[in-house]
Amino acid sequence: MLTFRYDDDLLARYPAIRGGVILARNLHNGPTPPDLIEAYLSEQRATNARIGDTPLSQIPSLAAWRRAFSAFGVEPTKYRNAAESLLRRLTKQGNIPSINMLVDLENMISIRYGLPVAFFDERSIHGSMTVRFATGDENFTDLGELDPVHPAEGEVIFVDETGQVNARRWCWRQSEQSAARDDTTGLLITIEGLHEDAEQDVQSAVDELQTLLVAYIPEVDLQAKILSPDDPMFTEEPPEA
Repeated sequence: MLTFRYDDDLLARYPAIRGGVILARNLHNGPTPPDLIEAYLSEQRATNARIGDTPLSQIPSLAAWRRAFSAFGVEPTKYRNAAESLLRRLTKQGNIPSINMLVDLENMISIRYGLPVAFFDERSIHGSMTVRFATGDENFTDLGELDPVHPAEGEVIFVDETGQVNARRWCWRQSEQSAARDDTTGLLITIEGLHEDAEQDVQSAVDELQTLLVAYIPEVDLQAKILSPDDPMFTEEPPEA
C-alpha cells in the first residue's frame, strides 16, 4: 500500500507547507489531443500576459520557494524550483513545447498556479515515500544519466523505503526512474506551496488537475488529499471488497 508523508523534522522547519497529493491509476499516455494542445497554448499566453514585466522573484509562490531553498543551503537562482524553471522558460522563450499528454497537463497546472507539480511514475516508488532532509547516503539518478549520485547532507529529498531518491532539492528535479513515460499507467502526483495562500491555491490546483484527468482519461481512478503539519500523511485507500 502506497503512502506519502512529510517528516516531522521537515515540518518543524517549514510549518507553512501545504501539499496536494493525487494517486492516479488506470492512466494512459501518448500524444496530446489537439484541444488540449490549444488549451495549453492558451494558458501559456494568459500566464505570460499575467506576469508581464513582474520579476519572477516577486511572485509570492516562487519567492517562498526561494526562501526555502536558501534555508537548506541551496542557491535558489542556481537551482530553481520546477515551477520557476517552467515560468522562466515561458517568459524568456515565449512557449513551452508539448511533450506528451501527461507532461503537458502537469506543466499547464504548474504555470497556471505558479506551483511545482511532480508526476512520479508509481513503478519508481518502493513502499512509502517521505519528504525529509537527506543524510547523504541515498542514491539519486538524474534525468538522462545512468550513474547515481548522493544528495548533499541536509538538502530536502523525496525518498522511498529503499533509499532511492525520486526528487532532489525538494522540487528542483525528479529522478530518471520517476519520470512519466509513454507506458505510464499509475502516478503519484504532488502539488506543493509554501506561500500565504498556499492552502487555497494547492486545493484549487488539485481539483482542477483531477477534472482534467477525468476529462481526458474517463476511466482514471483517483484518490486525493491535502497535507499539512496537522495531517502530514497520505495513505492509499484499500480497494472496495
